[in-house]
Parts: sequence; C-alpha cells; structure tokens
Amino acid sequence: MYDYDLLVVGSANADLVIDVERRPDAGETVLGSDLAVHPGGKGANQAVAAARLGARTVLLARVGDDTYGRLLLDSQRAAGVDTVGVLVGGAPTGVALITVDPSGDNSIVVSPGANGKLFPVDIQAAACLFHASRVVSVQLEIPLETVVEVVRSLAPDSRFVLNPSPPRPLPSEVLAACDPLIVNEHEAKVILGDACVSERPEDWARILLAKGPRSVVVTLGAEGALVASREGVTRVPSVKVDAVDTTGAGDAFTAALAWKLGTGSALADAAAYAARVGAAAVTRKGAQESFPTADEVAAL
Repeated sequence: MYDYDLLVVGSANADLVIDVERRPDAGETVLGSDLAVHPGGKGANQAVAAARLGARTVLLARVGDDTYGRLLLDSQRAAGVDTVGVLVGGAPTGVALITVDPSGDNSIVVSPGANGKLFPVDIQAAACLFHASRVVSVQLEIPLETVVEVVRSLAPDSRFVLNPSPPRPLPSEVLAACDPLIVNEHEAKVILGDACVSERPEDWARILLAKGPRSVVVTLGAEGALVASREGVTRVPSVKVDAVDTTGAGDAFTAALAWKLGTGSALADAAAYAARVGAAAVTRKGAQESFPTADEVAAL
C-alpha cells in the first residue's frame, strides 16, 4: 500500500511575471505591467496541480531560507501537498523571470538558486519517500546527476515520468526508465538533435521511442497530444478554450497524466484527461493559481 499517489522531485521557484505588448528584440527595452510574484517552478507546480486534482502528493525540493522560500512552502501546504521532503537553505530560492504577451504565450529565464543545490545525497536521504510513492515525476530544473540518482532510487513497482524541461541530452539510463517521456515540440527537437529529420510529431514520437523510453507523449498545445508505445501512436484531442496565459500548463498536464497513470488508467486515457487539465489551466493567469480542481475539469 502506497502512502502517496505521486512523488514530485524537482524545482521550486518564485515566478516574477510582467505582461508585455510584445517581447523585446535584442538590445530593445519595452514597458510592461506591474510586477506580479507567484509561487512556481516545474516541480512545485506539478505537486500543486496533482494535489488540486485530489492526488496524495509529496514534494522533494530545495528552497532558500528567505521570503520566496516561505511563499513556496505556504502555497504547497495550502494545496494539500506534503512538504516533508522540502529542504530549506544552502542558497537563495530559485527565481523565474517571465514575460507574457497578449496571446498568452510566455518567455522564461530561470535563476536556479537552491534548485541547483538539490544533490544526489538528498535523494539518497529521502529513500523512504520513493518506497512510499506509486509514481515519481521529475523535470530538468535540478542537476542532471540528481535526476540519475532518482532513477536509481525508484522502488521496484513505481513508475517514472520525466518532462525534460529545460531540454538537454539525456543518458540512456534515464531514458530507459521513462514511462512516459513527456515532451513538447521544442523539447522533442532538442533531444532528437540530428535525428530530427521530420516535421511530423508522429515521427518524433517514434524516433524518441527508439532511443529507449518505454513510452512517449508529445504535447501539441491547442492541438492536444499524441502518445507512443510499443503498441503504436495515438492522437489525443484537446478542448478548445480561450487562452489567457500558458504559464504552467505543461506542468499541469504532466501532473495530471502522472496521477492518472498511478490510478491504473491507460496511457491514452491519462493523456486525454491531462489535455483537459492543461486546457483549463490556460484560461486563467499565473501558474499554480490557474490549476483546476477535478470538479472544474469535469465541468470544462
């Protein structure tokens, strides 16, 4: 019997957000809105998104002993996330600088801060959380060697979900554990590198699958997603909504998919539900505050 449906290992950042009419070109200055500060970071976002949907969730991350760190801890607890795995100190809390244009598209620059101090030894010290969790979800805003240690710490029957963002080449040991590897168009092209010889997402998924993951999910924004496994490739539609802000939508998708997989859903069914969660998230501003409850997803 697992104590947690989902263990999220990853980043926790303060999101510093400015709305702009358009993003500046190189060397250009543009005026924006007043600065808004929100709790964020891909790991913290996933944990909140899953907990909002009803998943028993625990976060393993590191924040600074500062105002932003306290903001992040408060937001996790308010959402119902267990913060027993959140380490405090060692560096200032990570910060993400985000600009959002009128269409809802965003550009993000991340200062890792304490996220860069989440080391393999911290993963080893949290072995009890891995054995208590049905699914483990990870991103790449923490050191790659820490991600490798997560793979080595997985319980025999747990499932490993990876969103390789920001994207970088991945060791075969990590790729082989992914079930699924979840990528958007940009992430797929970076990981494929010279192997990206097609503009068709179905081809990206097949080539990625050949690199070792047990399954692959390619997110396609408003076009939904597709899932690939040894059984083949399947398109999953999205729900048409008016996008306000895409910040955190991918994190909401990943969290929802990971949780549904842990409940026994098939990959295509889990991705279809996750697409609805992601669609609901883009209809409101911000990251964590935009994440829907299960009732809101059902009403979409």
